[in-house]
Amino acid sequence: MSSQPLGVAIAGLGFGEKVHLPALEANQDLKAVALWHPRRERLDLACAESGLQGYDNWDALLADPAVDAVIVATPPEPRFELARAALQAGKHVLLEKPIALHADQAMELQRLALRQQRSVAVDYEYRAVPLFMQAERLLRSGAVGTPWLVKLDWLMSSRADASRGWSWYSDRKAGGGVIGALGTHAFDTLAWLIGPVGAVQALNSVSIPERPGPDGAMTAVDAEDVALIQTTLSWQGRSDCSVPAQVNLASVARNGRGCWLEVYGSKGTLILGSENQKDYVHGFSLWLASSGEPLRSIQADADLAFPTTWSDGRVAPVARIQGWWAESMRSGQPMIPGLMEGVASRLACDAAASN
Repeated sequence: MSSQPLGVAIAGLGFGEKVHLPALEANQDLKAVALWHPRRERLDLACAESGLQGYDNWDALLADPAVDAVIVATPPEPRFELARAALQAGKHVLLEKPIALHADQAMELQRLALRQQRSVAVDYEYRAVPLFMQAERLLRSGAVGTPWLVKLDWLMSSRADASRGWSWYSDRKAGGGVIGALGTHAFDTLAWLIGPVGAVQALNSVSIPERPGPDGAMTAVDAEDVALIQTTLSWQGRSDCSVPAQVNLASVARNGRGCWLEVYGSKGTLILGSENQKDYVHGFSLWLASSGEPLRSIQADADLAFPTTWSDGRVAPVARIQGWWAESMRSGQPMIPGLMEGVASRLACDAAASN
């Protein structure tokens, strides 16, 4: 592979334009070369702003020799078909999550990526946030001993306003709902920090059963906005050490407490949390307590710090994920987080959503 920066196209102009595009500018080994969007008018606006080539035909974009890899940051429903076509065309892929609507689609992408020998990253950006990485170091070093109980509350208010319009997020078959939005991160984070997710039981509900549609008429909502989940985690993959875990997710929690992870173990307690409702990366703090001692604040080790930060806290961890992806493409080594992690999270989400 050439030593020149790898050419990257971005599909999707929401998160893709706001977060992935500035993140690419921070990666010397990657270069944004094209944008894709199905609506030409929206695409032309983005291209005028960025100066990039624009495509509204996916096959034409994949035929562009300047495109070595693609970032698929569309809503969930089209991701599978776009990623499959990209892999068949020999492109590397970075997927937003959930990576597909169902686990069978995720596993098909995994098989195809192995056959094509392409690197596929999944944007589980919490793995790239310094305090989360510090928490992983502490847990691996035995700071809390063997975990006895894990609790994750992710209580947000982004959809608590019943006048907020109906969109794909309201449509279960299109990948909407809090399990796909937050649960996919929650399951991956727990699997990374503690161990593989076991059997899942969930109580799901739709608190706001209808929202105003594009024409102003009230439209039914069938995607859950609250999910109360119980599962077990195999500590460090050990089959003889099953840790009970409780996960509470909501997108309609007015004045919700944000994202809080609590790990109670045989030797101590670890708490990682943020009340920030506007920026889900900025604002986290980490505390640790050994048995019999009060909680004390923990800072991330210097080597985990971001080299660059942005006012939008999402950009720095996404840039770090992109950097890991570039290393994987160059070296041929497996990408972590990649499709293995994406499949595991999708399986857990499917189990939670089926309850």
